[in-house]
Amino acid sequence: MDHDRVSSDHLRRRAHECGVATTYWDWLGRKVDVADETLAAVLAALDAGPPQASSPLGPEPGPGHPAAPAPPGRSWGFTVQLYSLRSRRSWGHGDLGDLAGLAAWSGRELGADFVLINPLHAAEPAPPVSPSPYLPMSRRFISPLYLRVEDIPEYALLPGGQQRRIEDLAAPLRAASLGGGLIDRDAVWRAKRAALEIIHSQPLAPGRRAAFERFRAHEGQPLDDWTTWCALAEIHGPDWREWPRPLRSPRSAALAGERGRLAGRVSFHAWLQWMAGEQRAAAHAAARAAGMRIGVVADLAVGAHPGGADAWAYADVLVPQVSVGAPPDEFNQRGQDWTQPPWHPGRLAAAGYRPLAGLVRAAFGHAGGLRVDHVMGLFRLWWVPAGMSPDRGTYVRYPHETMVGVLTGEAARAGALAIGEDLGTVEDGVREYLGARGVLGTSMLWFERGPDGRPRPPGQWRHDCLATVGTHDVPPVAAFATGEQVTLRAGLGLLARDLEEERAAADEALLAWQDALAREGLATVGARSTRPDPAGFTAALYGYLARTPAALVGASLADAVGERRPQNLPGTTTQYPNWCIPLGDGDGRPVLLEDLAGHPGVRAVAAAVSWPGGRVPGSAAPAPRSPGPR
Repeated sequence: MDHDRVSSDHLRRRAHECGVATTYWDWLGRKVDVADETLAAVLAALDAGPPQASSPLGPEPGPGHPAAPAPPGRSWGFTVQLYSLRSRRSWGHGDLGDLAGLAAWSGRELGADFVLINPLHAAEPAPPVSPSPYLPMSRRFISPLYLRVEDIPEYALLPGGQQRRIEDLAAPLRAASLGGGLIDRDAVWRAKRAALEIIHSQPLAPGRRAAFERFRAHEGQPLDDWTTWCALAEIHGPDWREWPRPLRSPRSAALAGERGRLAGRVSFHAWLQWMAGEQRAAAHAAARAAGMRIGVVADLAVGAHPGGADAWAYADVLVPQVSVGAPPDEFNQRGQDWTQPPWHPGRLAAAGYRPLAGLVRAAFGHAGGLRVDHVMGLFRLWWVPAGMSPDRGTYVRYPHETMVGVLTGEAARAGALAIGEDLGTVEDGVREYLGARGVLGTSMLWFERGPDGRPRPPGQWRHDCLATVGTHDVPPVAAFATGEQVTLRAGLGLLARDLEEERAAADEALLAWQDALAREGLATVGARSTRPDPAGFTAALYGYLARTPAALVGASLADAVGERRPQNLPGTTTQYPNWCIPLGDGDGRPVLLEDLAGHPGVRAVAAAVSWPGGRVPGSAAPAPRSPGPR
């Protein structure tokens, strides 16, 4: 018998026993055999490291796995990348005060029931600050970049000279907001950190010292790990893999000694999290007080940076030899590598799923809902072995009953909605399983096509979902209406086919949606061959969403103001300023929070998603809704 065949068969049997896929179906419907080299690398990664977590965090998930709460009825709200939403009070970067302002205004004046934001996960404690909200240093804690400095209670107790010094730090950043330049996180964080150091150096207001200590005690070991990592990162850099070897384990004796020596910095970073939690709670409270039935909907990224705090603190339940990604698909034909280490299925189970439960519980804090990015990862994840290209990965299966149970159990505990981002490659039965447990899906208009490839009629959309036109990874509507999205991607070398072929396909898709709008009586142009007016086309598409049975309708604030620049272009790094685009109109002029009330596009989109039947009555605004009791 052929020795190589025996070895391959043995490898595949072992992979099957470990939940590692030996074959999968690609985006073209073809069966793909996973290479032996990939299987061997994945199995080696599963075998490496300690047998179980030595320091589980937080309470074990409760039994029974209750379903997530149901939506409170048909609802709509704005979706926004919060850092891009700036006001005349914020420091060149959207903050939690801006979130409170948007929620209060849209709830009270427009009848919105929620605001869906990007992940607020924590980044590096010192510049340079990574721009992507989806590759943080920690998913459990909040980036202090989102703090509204002047809303910290101790700010009001500062002597006048120190307040003026802080104002001097803020002034150039506020001026930059009016100029429409890109978001400069490094400049913002340098200024904010200097201001926060000033405030932190002052005594806490009477009675607040005890509250701060209660906060630290409540957060426990996870907060100690995060704040210690921050203090060490300020000295040794934000990648723990490059630290002195004795400091690479959060439970080492050397680390305990360092924690004591750095007690002042540890306390500072704990104080930042206390302030961020208070302001996040205030934003959600402002939303509810304005009549929103849901309030702030948070976002949970798939993973965290391999050199960051989570990878350091949870090293015993993660797999560093591989990274999470996605197989090739229609839009990313080489596959994707997100560079994030995945959970180890066995070690996570041995830890009683406490690390996952603690993370999810924190994500639901002070929120009316949680969007879980790539929710399919609770069932299986695409593992890419180190040194291999993304298309050479394979799927590794997780115990989805328990993983989903953690999500729905924490949603029930918080009394908040669970929304799963289930776009892309989704195996059979996943959406049905999640729906049966109260987890809403995500339906994106550009992807909603029938078997014939034509736009799916509104009545055929699913009910248990958040319906949107696009996502943060897709260009705004105006870029589709003008054709600029093709020109932009061509200039960056992102097209997989000839420019004219791509342009013809985009134009055909645009015409298909114009026809779909016309069938619904929502057309905004006369001639089929005419490019639609971006503002009218945008409002009409949102009117189309309003005619679907979707439980939630998300209206992109970038779409509403006529923005043409995408927030993120997958496949680019330094070629495009991903995650650095401030909210602006079709000409790139800044649109601030204070400008929204008088913006005709915002009013038109709000009218479209809240008008009976989704009818688009020009730019007229819906009648204000009385908040009433909730």
